[in-house]
Amino acid sequence: MNPWQLLLDLLGSILSFYYDVIPEYGISIILLTLTVSLLLFPLTLKQTKSMRAMQEIQPEVKRLQKEYKGEKEELNKQLMALYQERGVNPAAGCLPLIIQMPIWFALYRVLWRGNGIPAGSALSSVIESANNALYTVDASGELTTTLKAGVDIASKQFDHVTFLGMNLMVRPSQAVDFGNPLGALPYLILIAIIVVAGFYQQVQTTRKRKDAPANDSQQNSQMQGMQNAMKIMPVVFGFISWNFVAGLGLYFATSNVFRVGQQAIILRQHGDNGDTKGKGAETGPDEPSDEPESSRPSPNASKKRNRRRRK
Repeated sequence: MNPWQLLLDLLGSILSFYYDVIPEYGISIILLTLTVSLLLFPLTLKQTKSMRAMQEIQPEVKRLQKEYKGEKEELNKQLMALYQERGVNPAAGCLPLIIQMPIWFALYRVLWRGNGIPAGSALSSVIESANNALYTVDASGELTTTLKAGVDIASKQFDHVTFLGMNLMVRPSQAVDFGNPLGALPYLILIAIIVVAGFYQQVQTTRKRKDAPANDSQQNSQMQGMQNAMKIMPVVFGFISWNFVAGLGLYFATSNVFRVGQQAIILRQHGDNGDTKGKGAETGPDEPSDEPESSRPSPNASKKRNRRRRK
């Protein structure tokens, strides 16, 4: 069977199932988003850990750059060896985006035209009814992207596809009327959430640790280039969400916010708060302690305590 159709059917069936359980189109999209995000969690974990590891090895990268200055080929070999030794993949930050692209394209078809949604299901009827009221049909029988003249997208007849004041079957670019600020506000907030949450994801994984070296301000060109590319993505998603149905924007917004929470948990579990060693580990075994000798237990006292425990 066609893999593309399989993906459409899978997403459509999951969305239809959630709609049967909770007959709210927006809630169904959110639940579908959470399902996809949980399935992709292993990739999110790998990406987050790899990007933080890239931050942590920057002092060693700088050392190699100085040592092999002018020897580009040898420098690349040494950097690859370092990445392999530390389990770092410089391209890991882009991997989840690449894998999710087919899902986004499929979701657009599912959320707008209802492709993949089981025929005869409650959701199929809802989407078909909304599309017939919103869009015109061309000579080939396909829906056009142009709204019917004079249609009121906030009409009560679209309550079944409305969520938080947004008609999820229309584009924000079609829905936003700056002469009607209250009607435009939900769509503008949705775009803002997508962009802001997307930028914050980058901040989470690229900000310096508290225990990072003070001179760790310069990054190698490969990592800097990757980070610059990633910083553009929230703007790209904002543009996409502005020009595609609001249902897809709701997917992006939910995914971004959920991922911020995922990354926060991952980074906290891996000691990213800059205090991972704890007070008892702030000085290494060979480092002098600031504690006065008079307050330290003597070796003989430790031996006596051990003998008493054995007895």
